[in-house]
Amino acid sequence: MKVRTGLDLLTENTERCGEFKGNVALLCHNASVTSHLEPAALAFKRCFGNRFVKLFGPQHGFSTDAQDNMIETDHIIHPYLNIPVYSLYSETRVPTDSMLEGIDHFFIDLQDIGCRMYTYIYTLTLILEKCAGKDIEVIVLDRPNPINGSVIEGNVLDEDFASFIGRHPIPVRHGMTIAEVALMHQKYWTKVKANLRVIEMSGWKREMYFEDTGLPWLLPSPNIARPESTLTFPGMVLFEGTNLSEGRGTTQSLEIAGHPKIASYELFEKHLEDRFKGSGLQGMVLRPINFMPTFQKHADQVCGGFQLHITNRKTAQPWRAGQFLLKELYHVLEDDFRWLSPPYEYDYTHTPIDIINGTDLLRNWVERNGHMEELETYEKDHAPYLEQLNSIKRY
Repeated sequence: MKVRTGLDLLTENTERCGEFKGNVALLCHNASVTSHLEPAALAFKRCFGNRFVKLFGPQHGFSTDAQDNMIETDHIIHPYLNIPVYSLYSETRVPTDSMLEGIDHFFIDLQDIGCRMYTYIYTLTLILEKCAGKDIEVIVLDRPNPINGSVIEGNVLDEDFASFIGRHPIPVRHGMTIAEVALMHQKYWTKVKANLRVIEMSGWKREMYFEDTGLPWLLPSPNIARPESTLTFPGMVLFEGTNLSEGRGTTQSLEIAGHPKIASYELFEKHLEDRFKGSGLQGMVLRPINFMPTFQKHADQVCGGFQLHITNRKTAQPWRAGQFLLKELYHVLEDDFRWLSPPYEYDYTHTPIDIINGTDLLRNWVERNGHMEELETYEKDHAPYLEQLNSIKRY
């Protein structure tokens, strides 16, 4: 049975649309479509007519066409709907009082990818905090976690390293839908509660990956072109904190990593293949490749590198695989490897890799060439998080 999203269940039911009196705003992006590929903005116009008064866009913009971190988008007037489109990745990441003026119901329809380092869940929680105490109802239209809602992986954020890619104490692969993030926020991460309503999905089960949902995949951000990329993202996003390419400027972004000084095939046969086999990692294959980014890091240069292939979703541990590859390439490249310097996602103090990891312990582990078994120590504190997670309403 095909999953029906919160957007589907709202906009296919005229009576349900009629439950909401007053003016309506919508935060959405390129992947905000019905199961029949109707854009959310057009579905809202059909449902709410002239009461649909404002649009908002997250990082990468309403049209999901802006690259990378700290690439801001402008506020515009929608050329067809003739209503404001406010950017929440601009001079502000929090809606201002003037942006919220005249709104009675603030709907949020964003396809998240189930990873802590993805900013849409923080745009959500900032909206909840801003709307708390105001006469505005926030309605989250739920969507699937594309890497399933049952597997937890990676370290829990150390709040000393909180940023716009990590505001709350959750693991890297957190196992929540975007509506569950909202519920967790209201119960555990804020003192002042918002007027929150959730429109749940139907047909979604926690063990589902996106390919199991029957829903169409559209880019939720410019470099997540296919659902397979969501499963490699928890590991390959680490390379954003280095001078290695994470594949931006190619068709395999966040599935690959490389550098012009890497001789990929030689390195694989003489070093990495055996070490990867001996790492205890399963359900994944590293494949040596060469690629040429067309923009961003090492643009127009041939890079040697590796693609992470998931061969068994049930046993794969992409976060651990990313840490493994990062550590190996750090020591192979030596002086040609570099950690990037601040700023990163509006943090001007911490090293970007520490912001991405949500701790400096993992960078230290890489630098001292730590053992793979030690990664278990960084994942041992899931129990308090899981206790909180099991206390909210879940599917």
